Amino acid sequence: MGSRFSYTLDSSLDSVNKVEEAAEQLAQKSGLDEDQIFQITMAVREAAVNAVLHGNAYDPQKKITASFENTGSSLVIRISDQGSGLDPNTLPDPVAPENLLSGSGRGIFIIRSFMDEVHFKLLHPGTELTLIKHLDSTQKRA
Repeated sequence: MGSRFSYTLDSSLDSVNKVEEAAEQLAQKSGLDEDQIFQITMAVREAAVNAVLHGNAYDPQKKITASFENTGSSLVIRISDQGSGLDPNTLPDPVAPENLLSGSGRGIFIIRSFMDEVHFKLLHPGTELTLIKHLDSTQKRA
């Protein structure tokens, strides 16, 4: 028995915080441990920051959309923006020696490290990022 909810929000840091809080609540209700909750929360925060900052460039005319679903076997979180689109193949490798001291560029790396699956979908306009964390059969189905 799954549950799903979604938000359409302004391109602001307040929206990032709301998305992060929703992800944390979803993870807690799913019976995940503290480390897993932290990983999901951080990955979702990075995705929301990317949508607001890189996707929409804080444009007040553009919105981000975030949906949260517990399918019973996985947590599925989708975050989309209305920006110019992102091709993940063009991102620099954050662990390459020339990028180690860079102040940015690790968000997607963190997201991929913390989630079981990460999918990019180009929208017209924008990008949708789908983050998936698989649940063990022993965890609750909130």
